[in-house]
Amino acid sequence: MRRLALVALLLVSACRLTSADVVLSSPAECAGQRADGLSPDRVVVGGIYPLSGPASAYAAVAQGVSAYFAWANARGGVAGRQVEFLVRDDGYQPARAVEEARRLVDSDRVFALFQTLGTPSTAAVRGYADRRGVPQLFVASGASDWGDASYPWTIGFQPTYAAEARVYAEHLLRTRPHATVAVLYQNDDFGHELLTAFEEAVAGTGVEVVARRSYEVMDADVQAQMADLAGSGAGVFLNVGTPKFAAQALAADAAMTGWNPLHLLNGVANTPSLIAAVGPAALRGVLTTNFYKDPAAWPDDPAVRTYLGAVGKYVPEADPSSSQVMFGWTSAAAFAATMERMECPSREGLMAAARHLRGVELGTLLPGITLSTSPDDPYPVEELRVFRFADSRWEAV
Repeated sequence: MRRLALVALLLVSACRLTSADVVLSSPAECAGQRADGLSPDRVVVGGIYPLSGPASAYAAVAQGVSAYFAWANARGGVAGRQVEFLVRDDGYQPARAVEEARRLVDSDRVFALFQTLGTPSTAAVRGYADRRGVPQLFVASGASDWGDASYPWTIGFQPTYAAEARVYAEHLLRTRPHATVAVLYQNDDFGHELLTAFEEAVAGTGVEVVARRSYEVMDADVQAQMADLAGSGAGVFLNVGTPKFAAQALAADAAMTGWNPLHLLNGVANTPSLIAAVGPAALRGVLTTNFYKDPAAWPDDPAVRTYLGAVGKYVPEADPSSSQVMFGWTSAAAFAATMERMECPSREGLMAAARHLRGVELGTLLPGITLSTSPDDPYPVEELRVFRFADSRWEAV
């Protein structure tokens, strides 16, 4: 897949970290702080995504980010600064992610890394970003690790996988309090965190995990794992995978007429490529979670209309109905809101602002959900809603 690169307009400012306890600085305290990639009228930002490889469906996230920045450009940017958004491909390989981060920081001299996508790649880059004092802002991964005070230059965006797991557990405890559950999960930090959190959430209840099977990101398919899980006869199937493998699991589930569990699909797998691969019929009745607006369900919403128009104009090759494109747009809006709140024009000030968000509203977040952080609470979004796939789209439960 070709690499994406886009110049977008946006403001960036920031202040110097010595620990996770970031304190907003006054302008007089900004002297000596670092502002590579920032000028009075421009800021350079880099993102790392799997544009190729087994998780290439997530390239759509970069398209959404690009659309937002281009839309901001056309309106003069944010506070008068333009954003040059540089996109790099790591193929969903952590070692390549580190190479691309070095390239962005050392050669392209970016002001900040806005998004590395995926738990393995983000974890691989985190140490480098911390050593170099470069913001790794609003990473596209739900791992709880992005709240680790040992790495004050990294912060997440979406609800954690543990939070998502607890939502599934709570839903089952309310609706199927004696359910048996079979789990397919990716054998990495992403899969392990969601599985472990789910098991902890149902421990001591009538809900029981009776079968677990993992897969590797380089596997060809998950047919054998699905056959084993079907043999458990579980009444619920928890599908913890990236789009390629989650789609295979959905197709296998639909084909197994002798096994008809309630299907729980982890949110990061919900992509147009998955829906196209299995078809709407295979998704009917499947449950998932989300925290931002589905363009298909909110066509008349003003913020969604703005999004649809911008994607069609600036990134016409993107699918505006894609939840991944919307995720990218929404996270870029969060980045803009954070930069608008910076007091110091430096990298340190960017992180200070990111850790002092107070009920920030974004038009494409679901009603009632806002961005909120503090030095003791580094998780910007902590709420999720449950959705069920009806005849052609996701509907709120």
